[in-house]
Amino acid sequence: MNEIKIFSPATVANVSCGFDVMGFCLDTVGDEMVIRKVDKKGIVITKVEGFDLPLETELNVAGVSAIAMYNAIEVDFGFEIEIYKNIKPGSGIGSSAASAVGSVFGMNELLGRPFNKTQLTEFAIKGEALASKCEHADNLAPALFGGFTLVKSVSPLQVLEIPTPEDLYATIIHPQIEIKTSESRAVLPKEVKLSNAIEQWANLGSLVHALHTSDYDLIKSALKDVIIEPHRSKLIPLFNEAKSSAIDAGALGCGISGSGPSIFSLSKGLDVANNVKANFENVYADLVIDYDIHISKINTKGVKIIG
Repeated sequence: MNEIKIFSPATVANVSCGFDVMGFCLDTVGDEMVIRKVDKKGIVITKVEGFDLPLETELNVAGVSAIAMYNAIEVDFGFEIEIYKNIKPGSGIGSSAASAVGSVFGMNELLGRPFNKTQLTEFAIKGEALASKCEHADNLAPALFGGFTLVKSVSPLQVLEIPTPEDLYATIIHPQIEIKTSESRAVLPKEVKLSNAIEQWANLGSLVHALHTSDYDLIKSALKDVIIEPHRSKLIPLFNEAKSSAIDAGALGCGISGSGPSIFSLSKGLDVANNVKANFENVYADLVIDYDIHISKINTKGVKIIG
């Protein structure tokens, strides 16, 4: 193959209690990218459609991750990258991660898969760091591995794959405002109360166990964030109202997707997920802000070839 077209999915990071370590993959929204081999050595981004992002390789997340991978191989050819951006930058559903993952996944396929998913995540981290000003993999890992993932360590990188209960659905609402990851990190406290830390890691451990055992009641009791959400929620219009409306609709839980402004909800069954969608729409009906809503099964495959 000399050319490949891929779908690089959106993701939800943090998942309430799993700040910077946990995420899951969506299947109804994502970027499309075309990667091709060319005679000239190096990495060149030839097209970006959808949003105004730089074509300069060193200034584009997809380009930076591609350079990291390219520097680890010895070939006498290069790669061109086209990006068809469907995930709005700053939306909180892994826009930069989708770009970073897509380029290295596509290159790896054209090279005959010399690198495993963990190695691809390490390359993609370099691109993600351009956007968020720090190296973390909670969006990258689910995009590459699919399903739910937990990043046990970044250095050395260790990603744990977590089972996905069969009847679990996500409802995502994205108010059309932009919150940069770097900006949302600035509002976080440098220290937290010990009692809050204990509650948070108990919730995270419970959530991991609940996903392994498909215990929906335990998922419901574990999807609570007592450390990050109280600070970041202030940046999102009508967050508390939206969260209450999701719970009223029967959702298992509701929280901030990544750094926001997107809000995610997890539900048992498609009917409840649709009810959450309707309640989200009612909350934002009178607000003079456009929004997108997505309902998605958990994507257990991650990034994939589409052509």
